Amino acid sequence: MTRIFLLCFGFFILTACATPPVIEPTAAPAGNYKLDPTHTSVVWSLSHAGLSNYTARFDTVSGALNFNPDTPQNSTVDIRIDPKSVNTGLPKFDEEIATSGKYFDADTFPEIRFVSTGITLTGEAAGVITGDLTLKGVTKPVALDVIFNGAGKSFGNPGKTLGFSATTKFLRSDYNMGHLVSFGIGDEITLRIETEFNEAQ
Repeated sequence: MTRIFLLCFGFFILTACATPPVIEPTAAPAGNYKLDPTHTSVVWSLSHAGLSNYTARFDTVSGALNFNPDTPQNSTVDIRIDPKSVNTGLPKFDEEIATSGKYFDADTFPEIRFVSTGITLTGEAAGVITGDLTLKGVTKPVALDVIFNGAGKSFGNPGKTLGFSATTKFLRSDYNMGHLVSFGIGDEITLRIETEFNEAQ
């Protein structure tokens, strides 16, 4: 009996996971969605003296999406990042750049936040999301190039799940984080985001 149960359960998982997402934004239900942190990656990189692109990530990300499939340009998104969750793979360096006044100064500025202000469609499943990025107490506009990967079923979530990929670039010196720029450490930050939003219940 146990073996039969496991076989049936395994078949259910495979069937659920094998269903391909629908890539048309109009196929997704309208309403509120919550960022799924277990399926979200926020990775940043900058030039290291022109020799390599130094890369790290943030581990603690939350956010909300109000999705309008009929007029996607009317959708809104609000993302929050804990700067103390920065992860370079070097714990001592993580603590330094998280708390130092030369870098994130997270004890003083405990949150990085992006709030959308507008969306321009550039294709059936692509667009540019403009918004205000607040980092280290400075708020400036940035533009994210976004791809809508699709709407589908994510195992363990009772509603629909929407998937997105996004990229943007900005200057860290614009946010009072220009330490070592004059020594060849890159000023331009490249941000890459992979994320899923689960339909709010």
